[in-house]
Amino acid sequence: MSSMLTHAIRSLPASPAWAARVCKYLYVYQKIELVAGQPKSKKTLAKSGTKNIVVVDGVRIPFLQSGTSYVDLMPHDLARAALLGLLNRTSVPKDAVDYIVYGTVIQEVKTSNVAREAALGAGFSDKTPAHTVTMACISSNQAMTTGVGMIAAGQCDVVVAGGVELMSDVPIRHSRKMRKTMLTLNRAKTLGQKLSLISKIRPDYFAPELPAVAEFSTSETMGHSADRLAAAFAISRLEQDEYALRSHTLAKKAQDGGLLLDVVPFKVPGKDTVTKDNGIRPSSLEQMGKLKPAFVKPYGTVTAANSSFLTDGASAVLLMSEEKALAMGYKPKAYLRDFVYVSQDPKDQLLLGPTYATSKVLEKAGLTMADIDVFEFHEAFAGQILANLKAMDSDWFAQNYMGKKSKVGVPPMEKFNNWGGSLSLGHPFAATGCRLVITAAHRLKKEGGQYGLVAACAAGGQGHAMLVELYPQ
Repeated sequence: MSSMLTHAIRSLPASPAWAARVCKYLYVYQKIELVAGQPKSKKTLAKSGTKNIVVVDGVRIPFLQSGTSYVDLMPHDLARAALLGLLNRTSVPKDAVDYIVYGTVIQEVKTSNVAREAALGAGFSDKTPAHTVTMACISSNQAMTTGVGMIAAGQCDVVVAGGVELMSDVPIRHSRKMRKTMLTLNRAKTLGQKLSLISKIRPDYFAPELPAVAEFSTSETMGHSADRLAAAFAISRLEQDEYALRSHTLAKKAQDGGLLLDVVPFKVPGKDTVTKDNGIRPSSLEQMGKLKPAFVKPYGTVTAANSSFLTDGASAVLLMSEEKALAMGYKPKAYLRDFVYVSQDPKDQLLLGPTYATSKVLEKAGLTMADIDVFEFHEAFAGQILANLKAMDSDWFAQNYMGKKSKVGVPPMEKFNNWGGSLSLGHPFAATGCRLVITAAHRLKKEGGQYGLVAACAAGGQGHAMLVELYPQ
């Protein structure tokens, strides 16, 4: 695979030219021309005989760097706060909600079904079913599409979907040898049996098993994968730093301009009220350039400055059938239309989900890149984003890996993550998908567009893309 990717890069524009072009995209925001002859085919994506499903509104508590204001809480506390924020924002009666679905990645063992615990804590009836899903960084995407499916099937009219992650407190386990001994000890019936088991415990039994953001199948962290992907696609350290700086700069502008409408304040018990994300920190290329590689040392290009950071946060969206929303007097934000999930090789194509998913969802809907007014892509790493853009701009990649005759096309940067992304706003793994969708809806209204495309990569070599259509104003 590595040699094939290398061959792919050789078929693309030379690195200096690519770097110059990326810089042009990032700082001048000139339009990238799409494939010649692609027509604009603006039309509603409503399908005959299929329910229209809408997002009424969505919220998130501020996304915070792990180890800060949420450090003493539990995941269900954050999810509960997001649910309460959604209730306050929409005034939806709790008994009108038919079902609640939440996504999470690193589960707290005491609240493995965090959706249920958060719902009860937020005051929903104990008669309201709730379940939790996990699909790495697209867990809340899965929660939303699960809700879409339930509404489309006629099982529900009103579903709340969301996601939560608390990286400040992750499970740390005893070693497997120690766990086995302790479980056996628990079943021992006599003092002799217990003393015999205890005598077998050795010092190395006490070494803890620390969690790692790594692929089980490859034992490789996502950071290492991002570094290899950036190298394969000839993405320089400078390009990655420039993109990360763009993300932070745009996020700061959006935050100061009051554009992040999905953020709701959260009074942290025993502490002050948190009102905004705390990871937005525009720096300078000079300062960013001083950081050492974070994963592949000493020659890697992925650093703490051009990677998303460990984040705590939660989000929630209110989904309804259009008929139900109108009957309850709501003006929805947007329609949730076509969506796809994709899977690739978890080693060499771990983070290329957006490229594959974007192509498939556009084909499914009969749209082209030219039809999309707003792009919201998950930014796991700057190198990952730039590698996807380069893959999408490659006829060779499309022909040899995607089974297509020509390239997907590159999103124009003036339409791409205009209010920042995960690199700056933060990435509480399972909560990001809802942020992407509601941001796309808000941007469509603000920027006067009709279609938004949300895309994200996930561990395991998976990805997701969804089309969001602005509700008629």
